[in-house]
Amino acid sequence: MADYQAPLKDMNFLLFDVFQADKLWQNLPNIAEHVDKETSEAILQECAKIAEQEVAPLNRIGDETGVKFEDGVVTTVPGYKEAFNTYVEGGWAGLGGDVEYGGMGMPKMITALHEEMLCSADISFNLYASLTAGAGLSLAKHASEELKETYLTRMYSGEWAATMCLTESHAGSDLGIIRTKAIPQDDGSYRVTGNKIFITAGEHDLTDNIIHLVLAKLPDAPKGPRGISLFLVPKFMVNEDGSLGERNGVACGSIEHKMGIHASATCVMNFDDAEGYLVGELNKGLACMFTMMNFERIGVGIQGTGAAVRSYQNALEYAKDRIQGRSPTGVKQADKEADSIMVHGDVRRMLLNMKAMNEGARALTSYISMQLDKATYGEGELQAHGDALTSLLTPVAKAFFTDLGFEATVAGQQVFGGHGFIREWGQEQLVRDTRITQIYEGTNGIQAMDLLARKVVPSKGQLMDILLAEINGYIDETTDEAMQEFILPLAEASQDLKFLTDDILSKANEDINMVGTSANDYLHVVGYTAMAYVWAKMAQVAMTKVDTNDEFYVSKIKTARYFFQRLLPRRLSLIATARQSSDALFDIEDELF
Repeated sequence: MADYQAPLKDMNFLLFDVFQADKLWQNLPNIAEHVDKETSEAILQECAKIAEQEVAPLNRIGDETGVKFEDGVVTTVPGYKEAFNTYVEGGWAGLGGDVEYGGMGMPKMITALHEEMLCSADISFNLYASLTAGAGLSLAKHASEELKETYLTRMYSGEWAATMCLTESHAGSDLGIIRTKAIPQDDGSYRVTGNKIFITAGEHDLTDNIIHLVLAKLPDAPKGPRGISLFLVPKFMVNEDGSLGERNGVACGSIEHKMGIHASATCVMNFDDAEGYLVGELNKGLACMFTMMNFERIGVGIQGTGAAVRSYQNALEYAKDRIQGRSPTGVKQADKEADSIMVHGDVRRMLLNMKAMNEGARALTSYISMQLDKATYGEGELQAHGDALTSLLTPVAKAFFTDLGFEATVAGQQVFGGHGFIREWGQEQLVRDTRITQIYEGTNGIQAMDLLARKVVPSKGQLMDILLAEINGYIDETTDEAMQEFILPLAEASQDLKFLTDDILSKANEDINMVGTSANDYLHVVGYTAMAYVWAKMAQVAMTKVDTNDEFYVSKIKTARYFFQRLLPRRLSLIATARQSSDALFDIEDELF
């Protein structure tokens, strides 16, 4: 496996050339005083060092060794604790945290790139850090001051880690039927009892304490999701002076043996009359937890991109070194007995697919992160616009990027040929590790339903119109003749998406199943169209810099051309399928399957 190299130049290109983040930050309250261009560049540079030198070398041993479980104790793989300590000492645990409680207050546009580097280095390692960061967001927004002072400060310092405990053996996507109970106590605390499964980082030896955010119901709570409350349940009780007290009634019953991410502890957690504390309001827990879940959904999309980047770097290094056959247009490497497989069209197709999609996904992630920063720190129309686009594009980030991520890891494996199928080269690990990203934090099918059935249809298409209006505004103002090779197909894609949206909205009134049968294709059409928008913006900036003789910008323009000619047309077959009625799916009786 190739040594991971963080794509810092592309990251800085996106931040400061394409999206001009430094100018945006100056207009966002509570951001301008914490970050500027120089600070951002320094942060990303140092993060690259951690990812490349401390985390990436653990990826292979983490997969081969895996976490150990014995007598209720989980031991992480050799080297993890030392790397995690280095990570904590650098202040990374609180990178995006609230400054009032010890965080660094960095915007999502920076933390998203930070996450990508960690995911490229080792998805399993990133999971321990990202769960804590997501839980911190929920506590910062919904918890009492007392809970923030006691728990949030130590999570930002990296002393304590955190989890999210939602899923039960009978309740995955339908959280309204969870059975975990919370009994109120006279002192204002609650006694939490129940079992949770698939809890990432539920138990480990990286920190002194683990803070569980647990969904549970009071005995008299309303039925369904309206009766869910959120509770903070620590592994160890915390004394008044901040020191750790006795063990709480929470324990790891077992760990899962998984297809991939072996260095991440996926736990069955048992809560037995454990002391917990209410976060937010009673029966409003799902809304509180969604603050964390939406953060994690974007984060899972970044996992897909991170793995795809690693796959591309591996496959590119192999393809340039592997000699096999001769070029159809004549010998290219006369000093060798064969040419490298870079001369073969299908290999170039796979590599360029990965390159174009990876750079597009990184750009679209930066765009979505920018909307999240506007929603979090902006005011008035700026905030409303950012909030709307974040809501619309979060399921796209999760599902589209992880589908592309898995596609890229399989493509990388294909470039390796037989060597991609054996463990020696490490490529097959990426395939296994990335597969889960399409499943957890809400399967990609559920993300598609979230986009179409919960966002687009209820708003009668108005939420999608916000994105399309921005894209069309960009198209109208971009009159440079050199840009028309990108602008014209972007305009066509935007118009097609509008027509498809209107078509589904119209037909769904009579064909109630159509939303479900069209959702997955529709999400991908949105993904390709939104990616075309950011690719056009990247190409436009690169054109202004191509005379610098920097190959980076030449490559950017040529990769943009490849995306528009060879990848954006994928949406056409998706549109054709999405427009079909649900008849072909539901006219087949169950017994005929």
